[in-house]
Amino acid sequence: MTVAHLTDANFQAEVLDAAGLVLVDVWATWCGPCRLMAPLMDWAASEFEGRLLVGKLEADPNPATRDQLQIQGLPTLILFRNGQEVARHEGAMAKLQLQTFLDAHL
Repeated sequence: MTVAHLTDANFQAEVLDAAGLVLVDVWATWCGPCRLMAPLMDWAASEFEGRLLVGKLEADPNPATRDQLQIQGLPTLILFRNGQEVARHEGAMAKLQLQTFLDAHL
């Protein structure tokens, strides 16, 4: 399973209209902690395949969605269930923390 590339143009269809769980990683190229999280997004997409969709939204080129989500810091991970936000975490986290964060909502 691959990580979806989210944009202002496809966010509604890929996340808000999606059935089930979607993890959105809001990140930026200049953000060091965001780069640390990138391999964990690939891991989550593979580990939770069939139970969870994973997508990455680059903050700077997608200001409409970034502002709609009221992003204050990067990285921000937001978990949506059937288009509704159910959990949010700001800042980088270790693999075990990410697994615990996701397991709590699966």
